[in-house]
Formats: sequence, structure tokens, C-alpha cells
Amino acid sequence: MATWHYADKNKQQHRIEEADLEDAVRQGAITSHTPIWKEGMDGWQLAGEVRGDLFEKNKAAAASGPPPLSEMGGDGQMKSHEIDYEIFGDDMQIVEVELDPGETVIAEAGAMNYLEQDIGFEAKMGDGSQPTEGIMGGLLAVGKRVLTGESIFLTHFTNEGTSGKSRAAFGAPYPGKIIVIDLRGTGGEITCQKDSFLCAAMGTQVSIAFNKRLGSGFFGGEGFILQHLRGDGKAFIHAGGTVIEKELKGETLRVDTGCLVAFSPGIKYDIQRAGSMKSMFFGGEGMFLATLSGHGKVWLQSLPFSRMADRILAHAPSAGGKDKGEGSVLGGLGRLLDGN
Repeated sequence: MATWHYADKNKQQHRIEEADLEDAVRQGAITSHTPIWKEGMDGWQLAGEVRGDLFEKNKAAAASGPPPLSEMGGDGQMKSHEIDYEIFGDDMQIVEVELDPGETVIAEAGAMNYLEQDIGFEAKMGDGSQPTEGIMGGLLAVGKRVLTGESIFLTHFTNEGTSGKSRAAFGAPYPGKIIVIDLRGTGGEITCQKDSFLCAAMGTQVSIAFNKRLGSGFFGGEGFILQHLRGDGKAFIHAGGTVIEKELKGETLRVDTGCLVAFSPGIKYDIQRAGSMKSMFFGGEGMFLATLSGHGKVWLQSLPFSRMADRILAHAPSAGGKDKGEGSVLGGLGRLLDGN
């Protein structure tokens, strides 16, 4: 997918992915008179001349009515900071977030990989999405995180410079993929497994949700505890192995309970028995399956961390696992002979 560049009224240049151009036009960041450029063009040209189709779409959307209030702040502007990003790597990815002066990204404690010189950071008890929240509200949110085993603190990374952009990078905790979710495209919220959140634009509310269905709570891979992300900016979550995004239009999807990463509003989540009693005990697929139905998006992972950890522990010598490499018949004796 092409990467575009545009210049704002102050002649500052910005980078944007082609998939985000339509949102930028709708928000007024790019007008028909904004200079834009991408690789392969001879030079800068006006957006209205190069991508007139975007402005025709914007007119049609305006005629159909205003955007949902859930996407906007009280003054009709975005509540979350609008951040740019780039993802590097394949199986052990990092996301590099580009911040304008004054912009902030929030992240789970320990997720940071590296920072450029103008980026300052501070650990805070809360996500900063509700600056007027009272003391009791803040303590309640912190208490939920303590009960669920999450860190009390979220780290706030801010570009404290005045001259230009700076970057902060955040790394995946184990092999897998980083999923970028624009919350404006999911109705302003998303529900995900509690350990999947990596970082998000300032203004995103990160909260804990307790599953009210007993079946989901006792037998689901996520248990009673799920994570809620609310806002109108970009959020980054991590999943293990290969990630598949599916869109349900009234269908029902059954998945292994640990393979569920996240789902959008409109999706009903429950747990059902996995077939007959013989299949449950001897099929190797577990006793219960997560059942997803409704209208919305679902993200699935091929390698839940629990599955990977079980395989590692099963082969660890200290836990009674195999003490030899594949194809070796000597095991520990072989390591003594070669000096390891």
C-alpha cells in the first residue's frame, strides 16, 4: 500500500498511509488545496487534482448526516491524539510511533523499545483519557488492574520538543504480529484479551471488563477478565503467530478459546461444549469452544501464548522434558563431550 506525504498550512510535512487518506479528508487535515506527493510522482501536486475521488466521497458522506457522536469530542474534534506509525519486522515486530510536539502515546509498562531525544516519559496511574476524573474514579480503575494482575501504571510518552517530530518504539513481547486498530472504524470501542494491549494514542480509555456470562468466565481462555479500549484514535494490540481478521455478517464462528484476540461491538461472545463427550475428552481440541456471532469484526491468532508456553515447559529438562536436541541420541552426555 502506498505511503503519501502532505504539507499542512504551516508547511510541515506529514506521512500518511493510503488507507487513511479518506479519514484525513473527512477531518479537514487534507483539503483539495493541500500539496501531496508519493513516490513515482514528478513533484508536489494539489490533492484535489490528484485524488479528486476522495473529496467526492466526502461530499456524499456530509450529505448523509454528521458522523456518530461517539467518534467526536464535545467540540466535534477528535479526542485522541492523531499519531503516525510504522511497523518493522516480521515475527518479532516493533511499532515506531511518530509524535508531533505535544503529542502523547500511552503504553503498558515494559513495552518500550527505544526513544528519540525529545521524547520524555512518565509512569502514571491511569490512561489520561479523563483528566477531570475524581480521586475515587481513579482508585477504582487502579483497583481493577490490581485484581486482574495488570501493572498499576501506564507509561505516557510525550514529544517535549518544539522543533519537529520525534519517535518512540514499542516491541512485541513474543513472536507474533502487531495489529493496528483505528477505533473510529469499530464504533469507538473494541474488546480484547487482557494481555494483548501494547500501546495507543493519548485519549484512548483502557479499562477492564468483567465477562457477565458464567460459561465464558469459567471455561473461556480469557476467563471473566477482558480488556476494553475506547476512543477515536489508533490502538496497537499484539497477537501470537499469524493473525486472521474475519468479518461476520450474521454468521456464527466457533474457535479455540485461546485463539480469540479481539472483537468489535455487535459480536456476541459465549462458550459452548465442543461436540460429544468422546470428542471433548479425546479429540485434543479442548472441552469448550468460543462461539462468536452477530455483525462485526473478529481477530484470531494461530499461536496463543499459553500454547507456546506449554510446549516449552513440556520440553524443559528441569520439568522432566527431553534433554536432547532433535535427532540426538546422547542428550546431556553429548553436551559434556562437546564442552557445553
